[in-house]
Amino acid sequence: MSALHQSHIDSLRLLGRGKVRDLYEIDSEHLLIVASDRLSAFDVVLPQPIPGKGEVLTRLSRFWFARTAHLIANHLCDTPVAAFIHDPSVLAALGDRAMIVRRLRPLPVEAIVRGYLIGSGWSEYQRTGAICGIPLPPGLRQADRLPEPIYTPSTKAEVGGHDENVEFAHTVELMGADLAAQVRDMSLSIYRESAAYALTRGIIIADTKMEFGVDDAGALVLIDELLTPDSSRFWPADHYRPGMSPPSFDKQYVRDHLETLDWDKRPPAPMLPDDIIARTAAKYREAEQRLTAT
Repeated sequence: MSALHQSHIDSLRLLGRGKVRDLYEIDSEHLLIVASDRLSAFDVVLPQPIPGKGEVLTRLSRFWFARTAHLIANHLCDTPVAAFIHDPSVLAALGDRAMIVRRLRPLPVEAIVRGYLIGSGWSEYQRTGAICGIPLPPGLRQADRLPEPIYTPSTKAEVGGHDENVEFAHTVELMGADLAAQVRDMSLSIYRESAAYALTRGIIIADTKMEFGVDDAGALVLIDELLTPDSSRFWPADHYRPGMSPPSFDKQYVRDHLETLDWDKRPPAPMLPDDIIARTAAKYREAEQRLTAT
């Protein structure tokens, strides 16, 4: 984030600075979310930004919030950012990376849906034949499509910490049976419908992470970001081959590079080569163009 708009936004109360997003208090009912260009990999924030990433994430989230509004309410407000930030230079610097949202109570789990066997799910399956306690058929290969999408929630880690996969029963302990079931069922519904749409645009959504909150009446609301290259694995459908890790539209370039280094996946993270940054930024832009082009 540039020093220009950071200094002005800091006149608002900073409520939290996550791996990617900064959260500011507008008033008792509204928050300002600013998506930075920061990138995290293996739950560690990297030292260099990915140019334009925050704007891509925000535009894609808005797109998906609109497409899923018939399934569930989301935290977006119709009020424009300019209603609360009046300095034209600050608004120009923010660009498309800021959203005004409703102030809600976030739930203490990350809702992860997997449609394909990849990442930590593939590693766990190789060890146990299951993911988060969900048994899977024997003999599956890396990147195989699962018989049905599965819900595999995780804990929420602080910046610098690592999210941990948990079984559904643990989310029942945290939230109660009814709310835990609502989160699971809605996550699967959103994934199924959105993955079917993305496939028409040549993109496989292999897995994704969602977040939810509740309003004062206890109603479930979709929050944070939705179906972006930061929260999902996007694969080009025409290059998909099971049995190997497919090329992707997300930060896989960064992950693959980091896996070649002698790094223990703890802060501080190593510097990235310029070409890795440029290729990652291009993939983020390409994913947005494919999904949202009319």
